[in-house]
Amino acid sequence: MAPDALLNRKKVDSQVANGPTQKIVDETGQQGNPVPRLQRTPTLDHCPDSYDDLEGLEYPPAMYTAMEKYLPPELLGAPRTRKLEVLDRILAKYRPNGERSRLQKHSEYRDRIRHSYQPLHQELYSLDPEKFFVQTFLDAIKDGTPEAFRRVMTEPSPGIYIFSMLQPTFCSKMLDEVEHFERWAANARIKIMRPNTMNKYGAVLDDIGMESMLDQLMSRFISPMASVLFTEVGGSSLDTHHGFVVEYSMDRDLELGFHVDDSEVTLNVCLGREFNGGELFFRGIRCDKHVNGEVRPEEVLEYSHVPGRAILHAGRHRHGAKAITSGHRINLILWCRRTSSLSLLMGEAMLREPYL
Repeated sequence: MAPDALLNRKKVDSQVANGPTQKIVDETGQQGNPVPRLQRTPTLDHCPDSYDDLEGLEYPPAMYTAMEKYLPPELLGAPRTRKLEVLDRILAKYRPNGERSRLQKHSEYRDRIRHSYQPLHQELYSLDPEKFFVQTFLDAIKDGTPEAFRRVMTEPSPGIYIFSMLQPTFCSKMLDEVEHFERWAANARIKIMRPNTMNKYGAVLDDIGMESMLDQLMSRFISPMASVLFTEVGGSSLDTHHGFVVEYSMDRDLELGFHVDDSEVTLNVCLGREFNGGELFFRGIRCDKHVNGEVRPEEVLEYSHVPGRAILHAGRHRHGAKAITSGHRINLILWCRRTSSLSLLMGEAMLREPYL
């Protein structure tokens, strides 16, 4: 899902309410019916509904499924529509100001693409491992053992893994598809919604119809590796994603500043084209409090992109991209996330309330 479709993990209303229920005020200023509170601990033996088949959800389906276990016992057996209504109202309390308007605009943007955009390479929209991936990568995934993964990878710095992944034909078609979409958007006078607040160029692949394909990429191919390589950040419980491409050239984004990703695990694969410069640089992992702290010599790594080659790292690993000096570089990036933890679903401030 796109960033706008996920709860902001930092900016959460921490107001404390009294009693077992709370009143909310909707966007018209009218006071609504009491909203049941979530339980602090989940009902572990409850089997929640799936929300994957529903369209127009404001947040990832996995979020609703995970949250359902925290509903009061009297609601666990209610129809799914009732549970969805309650969960949406609870989430509304923690939605930043203006979030509903932004989500509505994003929904309209995706609807227009879905109804009007004609893909150039329809085969990219369904995952075909034999046509997407190089054989060494497929063999490692099929084996599924830590030893098999490490045979096809290098680890030039702790927690950073490099391996060959995508076939040249796939890279070429994806580049063509991105350019085709950009031309369509320009002709239709549609302003492309960019992948994040730092990149001014590129596009969200989920928005143009590749969400299902990328979800399979994460669940079938990235998660098996992440469950072995990134256990400390929840690599075994990845269940949602944000997939996009970024572009660098002399007349587009030149570089990318020092930052961390909004993900548990990040996959970054160069698609091409010809370019010079634009190396990734890594500077170790820190907590939020010390994210701008000093760098130790053993944490310093610079990585030069090669089309088809992937780099996999924790989202919290501090990094950036040096300026491109010539040419045009496009990368496919997949932010892999988990929504199974309530602290990630709704923010730490929400958990601090005495009665959820």
